[in-house]
Amino acid sequence: MILAYIILFTFIGSIGSLAGSYFLLFKRKITEAFAGILIAFAAGALLATAFLDLFPEALEEANDANIFVPALLGFLSFFIAERYIRLFHYHHGHGEKPSTLLVLIGDGIHNFVDGVTIAVAFLNSIPLGITTSIAVAAHEIPQEIADMGVLLANGLSKTRAVIFNFLSALTALAGALIAFAAATLIENYLYFFLALAAGHFTYIAASDLIPEIHEDGNKRRGVQTLIFFALGILTVYIFTIIFEG
Repeated sequence: MILAYIILFTFIGSIGSLAGSYFLLFKRKITEAFAGILIAFAAGALLATAFLDLFPEALEEANDANIFVPALLGFLSFFIAERYIRLFHYHHGHGEKPSTLLVLIGDGIHNFVDGVTIAVAFLNSIPLGITTSIAVAAHEIPQEIADMGVLLANGLSKTRAVIFNFLSALTALAGALIAFAAATLIENYLYFFLALAAGHFTYIAASDLIPEIHEDGNKRRGVQTLIFFALGILTVYIFTIIFEG
């Protein structure tokens, strides 16, 4: 039963979100209008999932263990990967366009981590798994739009870009299945992986998404992004209340 949930919501969270990103990418006027609010919503959803779900669940599972060490490790691991290995994200307007291979490798690793995160959340509880999947889907759409844009800018056809990005997205399912297969090994350390995931989500929101919001100087869109940032938080909060009830 848990495996079915993991497969379904990994598909929705990482692979299924590709459909939305492809539609938005190929409808460029729609993308320009909605990219900012998608990023704002994703940032709010990720932060809310980290602080309202993952951290509390990790604390509950930890007994007397320190959850802040794995949370810090999760934050630092993404910082190191982005700063020195430069695998995870491409920032628009920062002057450097990564190679096609680098984008695909980085996206694959990121999706793998997302899959592990979703599986670990479901191993803790179904409600936490669903909420975590929502947060993953929210930040996957703007990320996939950026990745697809780079692939097309590097000369790939739309068909090849879609195929390569789909294959990269399959690593999310691989990560989820590996985490599920290792459930007996990690069940006593769920707090560690939950806190690690919370650190990941915090880094993505604080380092990647929120700076993108601040780069937009349009005051009108600034109000919209603030509303959707709050909406991302509110959505996760409502789901948390519903599931706890």
